[in-house]
Amino acid sequence: MNEDFARNLRLLCSYYRSIAEVCRRIGINRPQFNRYLSGRHLPAANTLRRFCDFFGVEEHEIMLPSAQFQRLVQVRPRSGAVPASNAPEAPHLARLREIGSAGLDKYLGYYFETYLSMACPGRILRTLVCLEQREEGIYYQRTERLIEHPREKAYHGIYLGTAHFLTDRIFLTDYETLTGLEITQTILFPSFKNRVTRLAGLKLGVSGSGERMPCCARVVYEYLGPRIDVRRALRLCGLYEMDDPQIDEATRLAVVNTSTAGEWHFRARF
Repeated sequence: MNEDFARNLRLLCSYYRSIAEVCRRIGINRPQFNRYLSGRHLPAANTLRRFCDFFGVEEHEIMLPSAQFQRLVQVRPRSGAVPASNAPEAPHLARLREIGSAGLDKYLGYYFETYLSMACPGRILRTLVCLEQREEGIYYQRTERLIEHPREKAYHGIYLGTAHFLTDRIFLTDYETLTGLEITQTILFPSFKNRVTRLAGLKLGVSGSGERMPCCARVVYEYLGPRIDVRRALRLCGLYEMDDPQIDEATRLAVVNTSTAGEWHFRARF
């Protein structure tokens, strides 16, 4: 058991509104975090570093006996744990949630997101997106599944973000949780049909290659439903060749990044 570490971690979490908030902000799933809170496991070195960076403590400090660590934390300013209601951006974010949540209910659920990969030019990337309602607003998770070499285990990149519906467009903004080095923005045309099927729009981000070049790509969201077999869906995610029959023709045509004569800007297409 790692009781001192678990007690210290629970103490640090107590300065936030909830464990769920800590997990979202760090970018770690709740079941894994619960194992650390219970004292059954210690995090790996890179995960421990993320915890310490987030809470503003040193690695050797969070391993101290709990009584000693409590005294240390009590006399140290807790700049990272500013209550959300006191943060200068809080009124603006609250206003955005207020005006941007209505109308998104019909779009909650799972989607395949498809676009031309920014990191692997000439190939199609399919990811899994889940939009869900929480008390504070509409949040989503976007999961990339990549296999660089056939014999290697799949890598799963996790992006967390918020969604807003403003007048007649859906705005998505997320960040990559593992490294924190990327923010992605997507604007989608909503479907005004009774049944949601496909959404189209534009996606802005940076390539995952060393150059990290800003890129814009057409994107298609294919609605899967409110409940799905997530593991099965993830197995269908990844990189595809442009002529792969697993990508339907309508989707291939919708994500091609070409411009026609007279277009002065790179535009989304219905």
